Amino acid sequence: MTTPSAPRPAGRTVARTARPFHTYEGAGFPVRRPFPTEELPFVDPFLMVDQVGPVELAPGEAKGAPPHPHRGFETIQYVLDGDIANADSRGHSAVVRAGGVQWLTAGSGIVHEALPTPEFLASGGRQHMLQIWLNLPAHLKGTPPRSQNAEAGDLPVAVTPEGAEITVLAGASHGVTGPFETRTPVLVAHGRLAAGTSAEFTAPVGHNAMVYVMRGEVTVAGEALPDGHLAVLAQDGDRFAVEAPDTAAEVLILTGEPIGEPVARSGPFVMNTVAELREAERDFRRGAMGRMPV
Repeated sequence: MTTPSAPRPAGRTVARTARPFHTYEGAGFPVRRPFPTEELPFVDPFLMVDQVGPVELAPGEAKGAPPHPHRGFETIQYVLDGDIANADSRGHSAVVRAGGVQWLTAGSGIVHEALPTPEFLASGGRQHMLQIWLNLPAHLKGTPPRSQNAEAGDLPVAVTPEGAEITVLAGASHGVTGPFETRTPVLVAHGRLAAGTSAEFTAPVGHNAMVYVMRGEVTVAGEALPDGHLAVLAQDGDRFAVEAPDTAAEVLILTGEPIGEPVARSGPFVMNTVAELREAERDFRRGAMGRMPV
């Protein structure tokens, strides 16, 4: 006598959608941001998604982010077009070129800058990148800062039977695993879908999952999602499908295990309490996070 297996959870539905708002960051470069907003402050463990561009820049127009501190979380810089020269107060420096990623664990605190290279500033050209903030649990907010970097060729790409291309930055999807060591179980993937194709993704039960449309229009669980919009999926399944019914589209897929802790944030610091934020501000002012080399 065999015991019937438990039914497989159904595909996830859309719990809510968010449209982006437009703002400026760094030295004045424009971004569109689906969250954080007053209505959607974060989607645990993710704190922010910013899309810069795509935009065609004339010579001298490229802007970046001058030296600024971080503590208590991680930043993921995914450069799609153009380039960014990163440097920090721990002495690390690296240029992230098109297709590359910098994964910066701010941890106990670091001062960081992200600027266009002199060559890109002089020549201009197409600029396009994503900036994603990922929270750290309380027991890791004091971890030593660390920078991980990958070039375009280091990021594995899976091609689905339908022809969709999935670039995996972190976590595992479609038989490939991203190169970054993560502190929190996450999937960060970039999907490119030709018109009329779809791709299915898995999300462990209990993990949060999102789909952000970088370009074009897709459907998720039968709901249309326009360019720049974000779908937060319900906790009612272990998989979800993204379809590009009419035109080619690009999407950012994010899934992650919730940390489930209080979030106190102020500008570049993300801690658990207001008192910890004040401590971070004092530590930055007294130089405990290091200083940028002159």
